[in-house]
Amino acid sequence: GTRFEKAKTLRDRFHLKRDDESDFYVRFFNTDQWCQNEYQVTHQVSQIGKYPNRYDVTLLINGLPLVQIELKRRGVELKEAFNQIQRYHKHSFAGRFGLYEYVQIFVISNGVNTKYFANNPKQSFAQTFYWTDARNRKITKLADFANAFLEKCYISKMIAKYIVLAEATKTPMVLRPYQYYAVEAIINRVKESRKNGYIWHTTGSGKTLTSFKTSQILSQEFSEIKKVMFVVDRRDLDIQTTKEFNSFSAGSVDGTENTRALLKQLKDPNTKLIVTTVQKLDIAIGRKSYLKQIEYLQNEKIIIIFDECHRSQFGKTHKNICQFFKNAQLFGFTGTPIFAQNNVGGVTTADVFDKCLHKYIITDAISDNNVLGFAVEYVGRYKQKDPQNVEADIEADLEVPGIDIKEVLESEKRLGKIVEYILEHFRLKTKYGAFNAIFAVSNIKVLKKYYKIFKDQNNKLPESKKIKIATIFTYQANEEDNGDIEILDKDIFVDKDDKINQHSRDALEDCITDYNKMFGTNFSTDKFYEYYKDVQKRVKNKEIDLLLVVNMFLTGFDSPALNTLFVDKNLRYHGLIQAYSRTNRLYNDTKPHGNIVVFRNLKKATDEALELFGDENAKEIVFKEPYEKQKEKFNQQVAELREITPNSEAVNKLKSEEEQEQFIKSFRELLRIKSSLETFSEFNFSDLDISEQEFYDYQSKYLDLYEQRKGQGENEKASILDDIDFSLELIRTDLVNYDYIIKLLIGLKEVTSEKLRQEKTEAILKVLDRDIKLRKKKDLIKKFIEENLPAVKNGNEVEDEFDRYWSEEQENFVSKIAEQEGIDKQKLEKMISQYLYSEKMPLGDEIINLLPQKPRLLERKPIIKRIKEKLHSFVEIFVEW
Repeated sequence: GTRFEKAKTLRDRFHLKRDDESDFYVRFFNTDQWCQNEYQVTHQVSQIGKYPNRYDVTLLINGLPLVQIELKRRGVELKEAFNQIQRYHKHSFAGRFGLYEYVQIFVISNGVNTKYFANNPKQSFAQTFYWTDARNRKITKLADFANAFLEKCYISKMIAKYIVLAEATKTPMVLRPYQYYAVEAIINRVKESRKNGYIWHTTGSGKTLTSFKTSQILSQEFSEIKKVMFVVDRRDLDIQTTKEFNSFSAGSVDGTENTRALLKQLKDPNTKLIVTTVQKLDIAIGRKSYLKQIEYLQNEKIIIIFDECHRSQFGKTHKNICQFFKNAQLFGFTGTPIFAQNNVGGVTTADVFDKCLHKYIITDAISDNNVLGFAVEYVGRYKQKDPQNVEADIEADLEVPGIDIKEVLESEKRLGKIVEYILEHFRLKTKYGAFNAIFAVSNIKVLKKYYKIFKDQNNKLPESKKIKIATIFTYQANEEDNGDIEILDKDIFVDKDDKINQHSRDALEDCITDYNKMFGTNFSTDKFYEYYKDVQKRVKNKEIDLLLVVNMFLTGFDSPALNTLFVDKNLRYHGLIQAYSRTNRLYNDTKPHGNIVVFRNLKKATDEALELFGDENAKEIVFKEPYEKQKEKFNQQVAELREITPNSEAVNKLKSEEEQEQFIKSFRELLRIKSSLETFSEFNFSDLDISEQEFYDYQSKYLDLYEQRKGQGENEKASILDDIDFSLELIRTDLVNYDYIIKLLIGLKEVTSEKLRQEKTEAILKVLDRDIKLRKKKDLIKKFIEENLPAVKNGNEVEDEFDRYWSEEQENFVSKIAEQEGIDKQKLEKMISQYLYSEKMPLGDEIINLLPQKPRLLERKPIIKRIKEKLHSFVEIFVEW
């Protein structure tokens, strides 16, 4: 079976029929008494799969390889060990009988740094973790890690209890250390007392997985516990949380759509694990007729776990729960607890949930690379002809008595300048559309103004610079006055009993009409929740570029593709941290931090929030260094690069792989710093110690080395460059696309000087050379410039002529494949069309069926591989821009 099926087999029993017909059940791994397994260590095991490999150290439990350790010498990047394991997945782990597919945990170390991760070849290096102690102090040295993590009972416990088999993705997941300590803390609390407790794990740290594992263990291992209820406090999380729970264990929860369904689950003694909302639970225990149906639970042991424990539970719901479930223990998870400083109702998290059982704060998460930090820009000055205008410096105006601040902040002139600023810097902040953004504004009245101004200004932009804008807000009668509430604690959905503000509802209808035109949908305020879900999905899929909100989406919304938050709204304490944290989910190297652009004087509020939810090092850890400091680092890296290779041509003279490795690592670091620098509005190559052209000349040489290594056959001698991470995502850009190329060609056509034409041609070819995608098109574009462009009459005809030429070359490319492989061209074209439509590479059998004569079995594999490579090249050259 697959590695996922093997992970399940490992935890199962095998039915063996003895010779005397009696039954015996073989256990491959004792998950109940995990120390009672057999342990061995082996090293340098050789295995032949597709290619032979030799593994460093393997821990055998009951004879099965369950832990694999890959070691590198000191000074070698840890990612090289990770990449080596990824190669083993392709080349040999499945070899022979595939016993190495039973591995549950991988460990990588260079002696100084040591990390662990689950057996999931689809994951990235970001899913590798340091082990820590209960106070989040990293244990990095190999000997210390082995003593703590690889002690036989400890590693067995991790395998037995703390690996989650996610059914939706068919992948195993291993808990991070803070998740482990949180679960253990709750289990010990249940064992030792009847007291409540809460877990403070920062926003974005994976509380759902932690709460699932807690719920699972409590429901499975404690027979005296009759129900474990996982409670979310807002309906927008209900579907999301249910889906995530079921992805960890299919069918483990049933998202309740109404109170009757919840009552049915409460009445069923066989349903131990329930997920519901705090509103439904409140109804279930707030009506006498319902209470009679679940009276048997009144004195039973009940565990109730709250996903975000700082909102609705502070009121009558908490009181009702405690009055009815007399033997209930309550546990809360929160990223931003309520303390004396930030409480709004006089009640703190500790008042309701007692002791904090485990803490993992924002500084811990950023230090561990589990979430990103923030680059915050305060934009207070706007370009104006009249510098004396009261709106010229909003921050200064806030200090001046006697000025109507609300009038200043909400004036259409100021809002227009902010819209202008956002549209001007949007592509820069979102890496030319690779990410998207949210704009948080003070109230619905202001949002309506903003929406209209955005619509007007966006329509005036050229097509290539227009962005897709949407909005969502509720329309309770009190929204107008209380939008700028700073804390974001109010429930965001309209209930049947709520009073409606008809003006706000009509405004939202207009916005939804625009949305329907943009996406071909059919929503209205009568389908508000369906509209909400669709907006959520499209933001996550990057179909919406900018979403305007008041309170919605600023808490509980998780989208790694969101990297920027624009703020024209007062935020404080946990509301501020929650809102900022929408931008800090990990993505890839192109997302070095979350961008926060603030149009109000929130500096003091931001510092106060960090002081409350961080530690003494919070400012240094949470906030990325300002532009000037990052620029200084970039220039220092340029100096280091020039010591290795004084200019780009010197890269060609690097003889040994060690010298090439040195250059690759040095330039890669330069790429990383640039990726962060270029999100600042003041970024300009003229500030740096390297010109734009020289930087991209180096980048071309960097790509040469990558393609040179990639071009080696898999039977070639192994190289130290094989496992180096080239971080190619840092090079890909949406800036140089089809429109950009056409623009360059038109510019070239309009040049009259032969010398200038030659210079411009070389410049265009250099632009193509610096991009990993466009390199593949370079030869064809060069041919167009040399053979076709001179015959074009003027710049207006360049695009039509280029399209005609490109279609001809595309046709020739397909004809060549058909001729070389002896395939009917029409059948090949049909297959390519299906491939482009489905975005799925044809199966091997589908390719073989194209051939006029079916080759023998042994000949098929290289033929399939060759044709697939040609199809992939076709897409890279002619389809992807």
